[in-house]
Amino acid sequence: MDTAGFGQALSVWLLPILLAITLHEAAHGWMANRLGDDTALRLGRVTFNPLKHIDPVGTIMVPGVLLILGAPFLFGWAKPVPVNFGRLRHPKRDMIWVALAGPVTNVLLAFIAALLIHVIVYLPETVGWWALENLANAVQINLVLAVFNMLPLPPLDGGRVVTGLLPYPYAGRFATLERYGFIILLSFLLLGPYVAQAFGMGVHPLVLLIGPPYEVLVNLISTLAGLR
Repeated sequence: MDTAGFGQALSVWLLPILLAITLHEAAHGWMANRLGDDTALRLGRVTFNPLKHIDPVGTIMVPGVLLILGAPFLFGWAKPVPVNFGRLRHPKRDMIWVALAGPVTNVLLAFIAALLIHVIVYLPETVGWWALENLANAVQINLVLAVFNMLPLPPLDGGRVVTGLLPYPYAGRFATLERYGFIILLSFLLLGPYVAQAFGMGVHPLVLLIGPPYEVLVNLISTLAGLR
Protein backbone atom coordinates (compact mmCIF):
# COMPACT_ATOMS: atom_id res chain seq x y z
CA MET A 1 0.00 0.00 0.00
CA ASP A 2 1.48 3.37 -1.03
CA THR A 3 1.52 6.46 1.17
CA ALA A 4 -1.55 8.00 -0.44
CA GLY A 5 -3.49 4.76 -0.13
CA PHE A 6 -2.49 4.33 3.49
CA GLY A 7 -3.50 7.93 4.28
CA GLN A 8 -6.89 7.44 2.69
CA ALA A 9 -7.44 4.15 4.50
CA LEU A 10 -6.38 5.72 7.79
CA SER A 11 -8.86 8.58 7.30
CA VAL A 12 -11.79 6.16 7.14
CA TRP A 13 -10.62 3.72 9.83
CA LEU A 14 -9.07 5.85 12.58
CA LEU A 15 -12.25 7.44 13.93
CA PRO A 16 -14.30 4.21 13.95
CA ILE A 17 -11.50 2.33 15.73
CA LEU A 18 -10.96 5.04 18.37
CA LEU A 19 -14.70 5.34 19.08
CA ALA A 20 -15.23 1.59 19.22
CA ILE A 21 -12.37 0.95 21.62
CA THR A 22 -12.89 4.06 23.77
CA LEU A 23 -16.60 3.51 24.36
CA HIS A 24 -16.07 -0.21 24.90
CA GLU A 25 -13.69 0.45 27.79
CA ALA A 26 -15.68 3.36 29.20
CA ALA A 27 -18.76 1.11 29.29
CA HIS A 28 -16.92 -1.41 31.47
CA GLY A 29 -15.98 1.32 33.93
CA TRP A 30 -19.47 2.85 33.91
CA MET A 31 -21.13 -0.49 34.63
CA ALA A 32 -18.63 -1.32 37.38
CA ASN A 33 -19.37 2.02 39.02
CA ARG A 34 -23.10 1.34 38.85
CA LEU A 35 -22.54 -2.02 40.54
CA GLY A 36 -20.38 -0.76 43.40
CA ASP A 37 -16.77 -0.38 42.19
CA ASP A 38 -15.71 3.20 41.46
CA THR A 39 -12.05 2.34 40.72
CA ALA A 40 -12.26 3.25 37.03
CA LEU A 41 -14.24 6.41 37.79
CA ARG A 42 -11.68 7.61 40.34
CA LEU A 43 -8.86 6.99 37.86
CA GLY A 44 -10.59 9.01 35.15
CA ARG A 45 -11.26 6.02 32.91
CA VAL A 46 -15.03 6.48 32.61
CA THR A 47 -14.57 9.05 29.87
CA PHE A 48 -15.01 9.55 26.13
CA ASN A 49 -11.46 10.92 25.90
CA PRO A 50 -9.59 8.36 23.74
CA LEU A 51 -6.22 9.47 25.14
CA LYS A 52 -7.22 7.86 28.45
CA HIS A 53 -7.76 4.49 26.77
CA ILE A 54 -5.18 4.27 23.96
CA ASP A 55 -2.73 1.40 24.13
CA PRO A 56 0.27 2.00 21.81
CA VAL A 57 0.33 -1.61 20.66
CA GLY A 58 -3.34 -2.60 20.65
CA THR A 59 -4.85 0.69 19.52
CA ILE A 60 -2.22 1.86 17.05
CA MET A 61 0.35 -0.77 16.07
CA VAL A 62 -1.84 -3.86 15.59
CA PRO A 63 -4.64 -2.17 13.57
CA GLY A 64 -2.00 -0.28 11.55
CA VAL A 65 -0.11 -3.46 10.65
CA LEU A 66 -3.34 -5.26 9.73
CA LEU A 67 -4.32 -2.28 7.58
CA ILE A 68 -0.99 -2.28 5.77
CA LEU A 69 -1.14 -6.05 5.24
CA GLY A 70 -4.66 -5.82 3.85
CA ALA A 71 -6.08 -8.17 6.49
CA PRO A 72 -9.67 -9.37 5.95
CA PHE A 73 -10.67 -7.65 9.20
CA LEU A 74 -9.31 -5.13 11.67
CA PHE A 75 -9.35 -5.28 15.42
CA GLY A 76 -7.44 -3.88 18.32
CA TRP A 77 -7.67 -3.22 22.03
CA ALA A 78 -7.26 -0.44 24.52
CA LYS A 79 -5.79 -0.26 27.99
CA PRO A 80 -8.07 -2.43 30.12
CA VAL A 81 -10.24 -0.47 32.52
CA PRO A 82 -9.29 -1.42 36.10
CA VAL A 83 -12.10 -3.18 37.93
CA ASN A 84 -11.87 -4.42 41.51
CA PHE A 85 -14.34 -7.28 41.33
CA GLY A 86 -14.17 -7.71 45.09
CA ARG A 87 -15.84 -4.31 45.52
CA LEU A 88 -18.83 -5.20 43.37
CA ARG A 89 -22.00 -5.77 45.37
CA HIS A 90 -22.38 -9.30 44.01
CA PRO A 91 -18.89 -10.05 42.61
CA LYS A 92 -19.56 -13.27 40.73
CA ARG A 93 -22.86 -12.17 39.19
CA ASP A 94 -21.90 -8.54 38.59
CA MET A 95 -18.71 -9.63 36.83
CA ILE A 96 -20.96 -10.84 34.02
CA TRP A 97 -22.70 -7.47 33.59
CA VAL A 98 -19.41 -5.56 33.70
CA ALA A 99 -17.98 -7.87 31.03
CA LEU A 100 -21.06 -7.65 28.80
CA ALA A 101 -21.18 -3.84 28.93
CA GLY A 102 -18.33 -3.50 26.44
CA PRO A 103 -19.56 -5.83 23.66
CA VAL A 104 -23.16 -4.64 24.05
CA THR A 105 -21.96 -1.05 23.63
CA ASN A 106 -20.15 -2.04 20.43
CA VAL A 107 -23.28 -3.68 19.02
CA LEU A 108 -25.28 -0.53 19.82
CA LEU A 109 -22.63 1.64 18.14
CA ALA A 110 -22.78 -0.59 15.05
CA PHE A 111 -26.56 -0.18 14.94
CA ILE A 112 -26.33 3.61 15.29
CA ALA A 113 -23.73 3.74 12.51
CA ALA A 114 -26.00 1.64 10.29
CA LEU A 115 -28.90 4.01 10.92
CA LEU A 116 -26.75 7.04 10.10
CA ILE A 117 -26.02 5.60 6.64
CA HIS A 118 -29.49 6.84 5.66
CA VAL A 119 -28.24 10.42 6.20
CA ILE A 120 -25.52 10.10 3.54
CA VAL A 121 -27.90 11.12 0.72
CA TYR A 122 -28.23 14.57 2.31
CA LEU A 123 -24.47 15.22 2.34
CA PRO A 124 -22.44 16.80 -0.49
CA GLU A 125 -20.96 14.17 -2.78
CA THR A 126 -17.44 15.36 -1.94
CA VAL A 127 -17.79 14.22 1.69
CA GLY A 128 -20.54 11.66 1.28
CA TRP A 129 -18.19 8.86 0.21
CA TRP A 130 -15.89 9.58 3.18
CA ALA A 131 -18.77 9.56 5.65
CA LEU A 132 -20.17 6.35 4.14
CA GLU A 133 -16.79 4.60 4.43
CA ASN A 134 -16.47 5.71 8.07
CA LEU A 135 -19.95 4.47 8.94
CA ALA A 136 -19.53 1.16 7.11
CA ASN A 137 -16.19 0.64 8.86
CA ALA A 138 -17.79 1.55 12.19
CA VAL A 139 -20.32 -1.25 11.70
CA GLN A 140 -17.54 -3.70 10.88
CA ILE A 141 -15.04 -2.78 13.58
CA ASN A 142 -17.66 -2.63 16.34
CA LEU A 143 -19.11 -6.02 15.47
CA VAL A 144 -15.69 -7.63 15.09
CA LEU A 145 -14.67 -6.17 18.46
CA ALA A 146 -17.88 -7.38 20.10
CA VAL A 147 -17.61 -10.92 18.74
CA PHE A 148 -13.86 -11.17 19.32
CA ASN A 149 -14.18 -10.06 22.93
CA MET A 150 -16.86 -12.67 23.58
CA LEU A 151 -14.47 -15.54 22.88
CA PRO A 152 -14.49 -17.65 26.08
CA LEU A 153 -10.92 -16.97 27.12
CA PRO A 154 -9.92 -14.84 30.12
CA PRO A 155 -9.18 -11.95 30.21
CA LEU A 156 -11.51 -11.38 27.23
CA ASP A 157 -15.06 -10.42 28.15
CA GLY A 158 -16.37 -13.81 27.12
CA GLY A 159 -13.95 -15.45 29.55
CA ARG A 160 -15.23 -13.31 32.39
CA VAL A 161 -18.82 -14.18 31.49
CA VAL A 162 -17.94 -17.88 31.61
CA THR A 163 -16.22 -17.38 34.97
CA GLY A 164 -19.33 -15.69 36.34
CA LEU A 165 -21.61 -18.44 35.08
CA LEU A 166 -19.58 -21.44 36.21
CA PRO A 167 -20.32 -22.85 39.66
CA TYR A 168 -17.65 -22.99 42.33
CA PRO A 169 -14.98 -24.37 42.29
CA TYR A 170 -14.90 -24.57 38.50
CA ALA A 171 -15.12 -20.79 38.20
CA GLY A 172 -11.92 -20.33 40.17
CA ARG A 173 -10.07 -22.94 38.16
CA PHE A 174 -11.19 -21.42 34.87
CA ALA A 175 -10.23 -17.93 36.06
CA THR A 176 -6.62 -19.08 36.55
CA LEU A 177 -6.35 -19.18 32.75
CA GLU A 178 -6.26 -15.38 32.82
CA ARG A 179 -2.54 -15.31 33.65
CA TYR A 180 -1.90 -17.20 30.39
CA GLY A 181 -4.76 -15.75 28.37
CA PHE A 182 -2.84 -13.08 26.52
CA ILE A 183 -0.03 -15.49 25.65
CA ILE A 184 -2.55 -18.05 24.36
CA LEU A 185 -4.34 -15.41 22.33
CA LEU A 186 -1.17 -13.90 20.88
CA SER A 187 0.17 -17.35 19.99
CA PHE A 188 -3.11 -18.20 18.28
CA LEU A 189 -3.03 -14.98 16.25
CA LEU A 190 0.59 -15.42 15.19
CA LEU A 191 0.48 -19.16 14.54
CA GLY A 192 -2.96 -19.13 12.96
CA PRO A 193 -1.70 -18.87 9.35
CA TYR A 194 0.61 -21.86 9.87
CA VAL A 195 -2.22 -23.89 11.42
CA ALA A 196 -4.44 -22.98 8.48
CA GLN A 197 -1.76 -24.06 6.02
CA ALA A 198 -1.13 -27.34 7.86
CA PHE A 199 -4.81 -28.28 7.74
CA GLY A 200 -5.39 -27.00 4.22
CA MET A 201 -7.58 -24.09 5.31
CA GLY A 202 -7.66 -20.98 3.17
CA VAL A 203 -8.32 -18.54 6.02
CA HIS A 204 -7.02 -17.78 9.51
CA PRO A 205 -8.75 -19.99 12.13
CA LEU A 206 -9.84 -16.82 13.92
CA VAL A 207 -11.96 -15.91 10.90
CA LEU A 208 -13.69 -19.28 11.20
CA LEU A 209 -14.40 -18.59 14.87
CA ILE A 210 -15.74 -15.06 14.66
CA GLY A 211 -17.02 -15.12 11.08
CA PRO A 212 -20.40 -16.88 11.61
CA PRO A 213 -21.59 -14.80 14.61
CA TYR A 214 -20.28 -11.66 12.88
CA GLU A 215 -22.35 -12.44 9.78
CA VAL A 216 -25.44 -13.06 11.91
CA LEU A 217 -25.04 -9.67 13.60
CA VAL A 218 -24.37 -7.87 10.31
CA ASN A 219 -27.53 -9.32 8.77
CA LEU A 220 -29.59 -8.53 11.88
CA ILE A 221 -28.40 -4.95 12.17
CA SER A 222 -28.74 -4.32 8.43
CA THR A 223 -32.34 -5.53 8.59
CA LEU A 224 -33.24 -3.56 11.73
CA ALA A 225 -31.61 -0.40 10.31
CA GLY A 226 -33.61 -0.72 7.09
CA LEU A 227 -30.60 -1.28 4.86
CA ARG A 228 -32.12 -4.45 3.39
